[in-house]
Amino acid sequence: MYQKIVLIGRLGRDPEMRYLQNGTPVTSFSVATDRKWTDANGQLQTRTTWFRVTAWRRLAETCNQYLTKGSLVLVEGEIQEPKPYQGRDGEWRASLDVTANLVRFLSTRGEAAAAGEYSPREEEIGPSIDEEEIPF
Repeated sequence: MYQKIVLIGRLGRDPEMRYLQNGTPVTSFSVATDRKWTDANGQLQTRTTWFRVTAWRRLAETCNQYLTKGSLVLVEGEIQEPKPYQGRDGEWRASLDVTANLVRFLSTRGEAAAAGEYSPREEEIGPSIDEEEIPF
């Protein structure tokens, strides 16, 4: 069996990197996604869902180096088993943890300049495709 999740959202705080005892780098950061809709009364509604993302090895180092609070990212990864917890207000919630396989930096140039601009290498993006080669 296989499952994959794709998220587009903004970092809620700066990434935090640490190293395991064997020297493997691990970076954690939170990503907020928003869902917007208009309710029956015509009022705009927004629901924010938070995900805790963990990146490993070279991806961890790259995320720690180039991402900052507010950065817009696309994360592809595997969602872990939700962990229930009780909030300070007594309400039950679930922690949504994602192990990242890919993180793309989507911030505009202005936002990227504030965080330190990063241009991914071709092997990180994939080869470019000529529009003439697309069969549809």
